[in-house]
Amino acid sequence: MYCPKCGKNSFEEDSFKSFKCQKCNFRIFLNAGAAVIAIIRNDRNEVLLTIRRHDPYAGMLDLPGGFVDYEENAEEALCREIKEELNLEVVDLKYLLSIPNLYEYEGILYHTLDLAFSCKVESFDNIKTDDDVSGYKFIPIEDISLDDVGLRSAKEIVRILKEQK
Repeated sequence: MYCPKCGKNSFEEDSFKSFKCQKCNFRIFLNAGAAVIAIIRNDRNEVLLTIRRHDPYAGMLDLPGGFVDYEENAEEALCREIKEELNLEVVDLKYLLSIPNLYEYEGILYHTLDLAFSCKVESFDNIKTDDDVSGYKFIPIEDISLDDVGLRSAKEIVRILKEQK
């Protein structure tokens, strides 16, 4: 690989989390990207799950959320993603936990750190799917099959919620 600093074809893996140029000693570290996940419940205590529109795991269940953009904090990202995906306004959120995740997109494996929040929304009256969501379902936590949930972090969060029930 070519070094992004000196341009020499001497950029090699230095460790499981870094690459180093053998000519100029430039080193770059690979870090996890931040993502957010919302746990939203209706008045019957059912969990809001989305149906993924695109790969990875198109057609499978997911928890709403997405990647944190540059210059955005996790809370802003969560509110933006919920608005983009479901047209819902988050009015309250509380950090719950974080889960390391692997997200493969177009053949590239991304390491993410998914931050989960319990959220309340203003109303479900205007809910509609958009962005990378093709549908949604409200399901009691005990009725969610982990086999129907695509992403590793979402499965783990659902598993934890089931244990807390």
